[in-house]
Amino acid sequence: MDEKIRKAILRKVAQEPFANKIGLKLIKVDEGYAQVEMVFADDLENMFGMAHGGAVFSLIDAAFEVASNSHGTMAVALNMNINYLASPAKGVKITAEAKEINRTNKTAAYDIRALDEEGKLLAICQAMVYRLDKPLPFLEK
Repeated sequence: MDEKIRKAILRKVAQEPFANKIGLKLIKVDEGYAQVEMVFADDLENMFGMAHGGAVFSLIDAAFEVASNSHGTMAVALNMNINYLASPAKGVKITAEAKEINRTNKTAAYDIRALDEEGKLLAICQAMVYRLDKPLPFLEK
């Protein structure tokens, strides 16, 4: 992966207000790949005391965002289909891993999985982006 792109993405994600608000951390980025994690904290609970689906979705979406933009050109989401399989225990670190499974000039497809610390599968997602013919706006010239 181009080091200029990697550094720009790492810098931009670290500044993202929503990601900081819910504690998302970008762990790894490579071409067509990203790993993001967060801790299931009390303020991410739903009305049953389980992890809110929106929190898990946000984790998955963050990994998808980074993986799909890792080529240095803008990509915008077309579709995300998520299946929730289990809820993590409170206080557990959750990791989402996005892998590019197909890429054309105009679209790309991704497989994203969220797992807990012990490798228990919490959610799976298939997602697709539309690839714009524009460089990432935050890349230094």
